Amino acid sequence: MTKYKILIADDEEQMVALVGSYLDKEGYQTVVAYDGTEALSYWQRQPFDLLILDIMMPKLDGFSVCKTVRESSNVPIIMLTAKSEELDRVHGLKIGADDYIVKPFSPKELIARVEALLRRSNNFRLPQQLLTVDNMVIDLEGHKVEVEGQTLNLTRKEFSLLQFFINHQGQVFSRDQLLDKIWGFDSTGTPRTVDTHIKTLRIKMGSAGAYIKTVWGVGYKFEI
Repeated sequence: MTKYKILIADDEEQMVALVGSYLDKEGYQTVVAYDGTEALSYWQRQPFDLLILDIMMPKLDGFSVCKTVRESSNVPIIMLTAKSEELDRVHGLKIGADDYIVKPFSPKELIARVEALLRRSNNFRLPQQLLTVDNMVIDLEGHKVEVEGQTLNLTRKEFSLLQFFINHQGQVFSRDQLLDKIWGFDSTGTPRTVDTHIKTLRIKMGSAGAYIKTVWGVGYKFEI
């Protein structure tokens, strides 16, 4: 079985431990967060195959986390909550949740729903969402990059930077152009921000980092 990585976000430590134990026994890899801000922080630093979000969390609720994730990814999301009101379920589904489990629930039900969502996600993934470039495989939907079979732990900006380079192979971009394309025209970043991200990205990519080439006096380009 593929070792899928699942993020569990709930402020109830006992609930997190319970859900984590169910999934661990089934062979899943789990990461836990105890508030919405921590959940988003984990999401931005590493790829996940599925998210389980409690609605009522401190700092940032599950609805807000779901909405933010949906701005850039179609990763499967299960909302986990003690609330059973129809309006809450409808709102969660409208903002992008794929499923909704009301506490208390049975371990078998949770596992069945996780398996169904992961199966559906992988079966209906479009071919163009997987790019192969030399020894790299880029999963556009899952925001994952593998080099020689090893998954890279890229941040959101690093992934966006690599994806942009791959989509514009051979083209040279200045630091200011990359700031505009990746960080946005109203960003407070500087050319040094670009240099730092590219340096880190090259290190994480290992031998494939050599594909990102420096064009002295101009900027950077991606070339194999």
